[in-house]
Amino acid sequence: MNDTSNALPPVVSREEWLAARKALLAREREATRLRDEVNAERRRLPMVKVEKEYLFEGPDGKESLLDLFEGRRQLYVHSFMWVDALDTGCPVCTATSDINFTPAMLSQLHRRDVSLAVISRTSLASIERYKAEKGWSFPWYSTGGNDFPYDYQLTVDDERGATEYNYRDREDLTRRGFGETFSELDLPGNLVFLRDGDDVYQTYGAYARGLDHIVPYYNFLDLTPLGRQEDWEETPEGWTTYPFGHFF
Repeated sequence: MNDTSNALPPVVSREEWLAARKALLAREREATRLRDEVNAERRRLPMVKVEKEYLFEGPDGKESLLDLFEGRRQLYVHSFMWVDALDTGCPVCTATSDINFTPAMLSQLHRRDVSLAVISRTSLASIERYKAEKGWSFPWYSTGGNDFPYDYQLTVDDERGATEYNYRDREDLTRRGFGETFSELDLPGNLVFLRDGDDVYQTYGAYARGLDHIVPYYNFLDLTPLGRQEDWEETPEGWTTYPFGHFF
């Protein structure tokens, strides 16, 4: 971590600051328009039918992928990473769930015909214990050893033949410093599905920094002079930075 005790933005007159702020505002408006364009392109993506049968373990027993829709047309699946060695949830996933997967948020999704399903590779018993500790009520399922996290790049594992992540193959990941071997490694990811009757289709999937938008405090940190304080950011000399695994 860098010492920021003397790291300050330059001090200018109000007129100079206003000119700089208006210049940045023009860039922000460009970014907003670009985001709108990208969102429109996302809505126009084609889709692919899910042919394999997956069964998940929930409080009410075995559930199919179709069941996770809860009768709605759209389904957002969030991968909750698990720390196997400690039998506990990932701290970042925990913070994200605390902030996002509230009854108020779910009600807004449901109004727009979207269901949420959180999934983890760990056992249902571990999920239920952790869920009770946190006081959560959102739907959370165990994959129960099925192929879903491996087929959809949520867990990488050489022994399962799951060696791709974020649409990059094994060779590309190794070249980027990811590591020489994969063994039951959960990584950030989310998936979106649409159903037509009983047929289920994948429409979207994002990984790594593609999930930035679901970490609300990033939006606030991006407005501050110190930013997220992660070492991959372009920041003024002397700013605080913390090591961050930025492979993607």
